[in-house]
Formats: sequence, C-alpha cells, structure tokens
Amino acid sequence: MLSRAARPALQAGSAAAFRPAVVALPTLQNANYATLREIEGRLKSIKNISKITKTMKIVASTKLTRAQRAMEAAKKYGATSQQVFDEAETKEAEDSNEKTLLVVCSSDKGLCGGVHSGLSRAARKMLNEKPNDYDIVVLGEKCKAQLSRSNAKQIVLSFSGIGKNVPTFADAGAIADQISLLPTEYKNTKVLYNKFINAQSYQPIAIDAYNEETISQSPNFAQFEIDDEVLVNLREYALANDLFWALAEGHAVEQSARRNAMDNASKNADEMIDKFQILYNRTRQSVITGELVEIITGAAASEDQ
Repeated sequence: MLSRAARPALQAGSAAAFRPAVVALPTLQNANYATLREIEGRLKSIKNISKITKTMKIVASTKLTRAQRAMEAAKKYGATSQQVFDEAETKEAEDSNEKTLLVVCSSDKGLCGGVHSGLSRAARKMLNEKPNDYDIVVLGEKCKAQLSRSNAKQIVLSFSGIGKNVPTFADAGAIADQISLLPTEYKNTKVLYNKFINAQSYQPIAIDAYNEETISQSPNFAQFEIDDEVLVNLREYALANDLFWALAEGHAVEQSARRNAMDNASKNADEMIDKFQILYNRTRQSVITGELVEIITGAAASEDQ
C-alpha cells in the first residue's frame, strides 16, 4: 500500500507519461491533413485534364468528318496526275547524278500520337539508304524539329503554319511555286505523307513528281500530244496536285490520330480519377480515425487526473 503522500507524485508521473502521446498526435494529424489536401488537389487537376481531353476528342471528331470530305476531293487531283505518269510509264532516271528532292508533309500541331515521329522515321530510313542523294523540304514545324537533329544540313526549305485549317489547292500551289524556285535542278521529287487507311491506322508513303526531262523521256508520253512549252506548267501542276493530295490526306490522318489519342487519354484519366478517389476516401477515413483516437486518449488522460 502506498502512503497518501506518495499518491500525488504517482498521479503526476502517470500524467507526464501520457503527455508525449497527446502532443505527438496533432503532428501526425497535420501530416494526414497535408496528404489529404495533396490528394484532393491532384484529383481536381486530373478531373480538369479529363474535361479537356474529352472536349478535344469531340472537336477532333467534328474536324475529322470535314477532313475526310476534303481528302476524297483531293484524291481526284492526285490520282489524275499519277494516272498520266502510269500510262506514260514514267520512271525515275537511275543513271543521273542529280539529287532527289524529298518533301515531308507534316504540320505544326501535336497531341496526335506518333503521326509526326512515324513520318520522320520513314524519312530517315530513305535518307540513310542514300545519304548523299537527297535534299529535304519540310512542311510543318513538327517534322522540321525532329529532322533538324539528324539531317539539318540537308534541309533546303521549310514551311510553317501548316495544319491550322483544312488544306486547299491554293496552299499547295503556293508551296509548289516556292519549291520550283529552288536553284538546284532535281531529277525527281518525292512527296512523303501519311496515307489514310482507316480511322485507326495509317502508313507513311511516298509518291513521285517528276521533272520535265524525265516526263518527256517517258516511253508512252507522245500519245498525250503535249507541247514542250506546256511541259513546265504540267510539271508544276502535277507537283501541286500531289502536294494537295498529301496535305489533305495527312490532315485527315492527323485528326483521326488526335481523336484516338484524346480518347485514350480520357480513359486513362478516368482510371486515375477512380484510383485517387479511393485513396482520398481511405486517407480521409484515416484522418477521422486519428481524431477519434485523440479524443478518446485525451478523455482517458483527463479521467486519470
């Protein structure tokens, strides 16, 4: 049995033993509140991203319909030029020492998956096969930035402002005029673009736009009865047709890829929202449990005193 004089000292010691736990709990609670605010802020930002990606998907779907109509119209221009060369059996001169001009048709806009990087890889593959036989013209800032890292010395001309609107024949004609003003005489011009296969797939492909000499030396070209004075205009017109075809089809591919990319981004954002919502609920429950423990511990300490 303890004496009455010893009991106050024992009670004071018991109260002191409880004090560190009571002081430590608010620190843990503040950390939980900080984590809870952090999760809440992250959850809010992901929800905002989901709204943006879903809106961009709707916009891309609307633009895709218009881009496909323009692509079908542009195909008639390009297919007509290619039909002339096919029937004339026009082929690239292999024994010529002149270079080939590679026109890469991309755009200035991103957020469309691997559309531009795939086009750049196809261009690099062609350049690596014959590194000294090509000069490059780049339409759009995306492929220009990618090709500048590896083939900057071969880029002789570039265009910006591509891809803002649906391409027109006037745009293609203006680009063809600038290309025709280049000082170097090329044996052939290859237009590299993304061919639209369906709404889910595409493929980089190159079409030929030949120079006057190659066209005139075609085996069956005489049957068209074209004067030599008109041959220069035919070559520029055929190049403008090919560029219009390539730009219109590439624009449709870009809109389709952007819609698919935004759809995937929206699905990923929704999955992240679900995970963070569960984490937020669990963290909030942990904070509430911590507060209850603090209340019960404080009440028990008060009773002991």
